[in-house]
Amino acid sequence: MAQSCQTDAVRIRIAFVALAASLTLAACSSSDEEPAEKAAAAPAERLQAAQSTLSEAEGLTIGLAAKSLPAGVSGLLSAKGKGNFSPAFQGEVKVIAGGTTIPAEVIAAEGQVWAKTGFSPDFLTLEPKSLNAPDPATLVGTGTDGLLSLLTAAESLKAGDKSRDGKAVLTTVTGTIAGTHIAKLLPSADGKASYQVTYRLTDDDTLHDATLS
Repeated sequence: MAQSCQTDAVRIRIAFVALAASLTLAACSSSDEEPAEKAAAAPAERLQAAQSTLSEAEGLTIGLAAKSLPAGVSGLLSAKGKGNFSPAFQGEVKVIAGGTTIPAEVIAAEGQVWAKTGFSPDFLTLEPKSLNAPDPATLVGTGTDGLLSLLTAAESLKAGDKSRDGKAVLTTVTGTIAGTHIAKLLPSADGKASYQVTYRLTDDDTLHDATLS
């Protein structure tokens, strides 16, 4: 991601959903005051709680999408699917290579990636590095070293205004993440840049989504 393009031209939105039925992410309150007490907690504590809940799930549904990549840059444009912390991933991805967007069904596990594109009816082995893209399983990670690590990587955190998404009341938390951390997950990222991150959390400290720019 080019330094000159990282302010608004490139925006990556990430969302997680825990798959384990035992981890119902909306916890019951013991009193009417509990949500207010959680809302008053420090942003770092709330993000740590969100990461802890997700890292204990049996698996995740992950959605990651960039509006665009800078001109001339190859890399991952989007990924959507399910995974677990073995780590493994199965879903759909879109990669930009040579100025062309390539959609594919992907299975990633045990350090290997298989992809089926419109060019082939079968799954074929793929080396993500050749496309400047990550192994999708590394995005799931083993608990806190994949995309979940973004929940505790930010600095200069600030709690913002509340908003609604349907019935959910969300608190915005903003901060900055060093490009070196983003580049470990997304090879096309500029490791020398500083990325703005916006998290949205429910009152029970569940991550609704996160946006990097």
